[in-house]
Amino acid sequence: MKGWRSARVPLIWAALAVAIGVPIALAATSEQLAWRGPVYILAGFAGIIALGLVLVQPLLIGGYLPGLSAYRGRRAHHWIGGALALAVVIHVAGLWITSPPDMIDALTFSSPTPFSPFGVIAMWAIFAVALLASLRRRLGLRLRTWRILHLPLAIVIVIAGIVHCLLIEGTMETISKAALCALVLAATVKVMADLWRKRTLRGESAVRQ
Repeated sequence: MKGWRSARVPLIWAALAVAIGVPIALAATSEQLAWRGPVYILAGFAGIIALGLVLVQPLLIGGYLPGLSAYRGRRAHHWIGGALALAVVIHVAGLWITSPPDMIDALTFSSPTPFSPFGVIAMWAIFAVALLASLRRRLGLRLRTWRILHLPLAIVIVIAGIVHCLLIEGTMETISKAALCALVLAATVKVMADLWRKRTLRGESAVRQ
């Protein structure tokens, strides 16, 4: 039992590394890269990394990653949120440089590609969370208010991001892409269920008192 506990920490971190690293590694072997320029490739991999960071976020806020205290988990969640926003900026900027007309169509929701509107919706939700997080103290947002604003935006990010990714037929390998998207959804549902259960238990405890 003690041996399992000592091995559990590196196994969980290794599993997370595999979940994110394998799709990136397989995308790097895609034949489609031969027909793409360096800026387009950078933009594409920034998008893949962004999806991987979306997986990390609920794991951190839910306290599922061992070796991190609650405080460190929240701090890591904050900084990775910033990294996620930066990855999206690189993704969008790279696509804009390589094809401005396509990006204009996407941003105005007039693109014929079905994945574009979901990507734009996820992008604006990510930027909204990043902006609210940076202005939270200035706005004087209480923790409860912050959660009320953050939770629906997080749901939009996850759902729109997953749909955007699944609809794209690009450099990502199909099975590993689907597996990563499934993990993102499962982690999000898990943390939401746990938070709801904790709030319910606190409510019941308050009523009994």
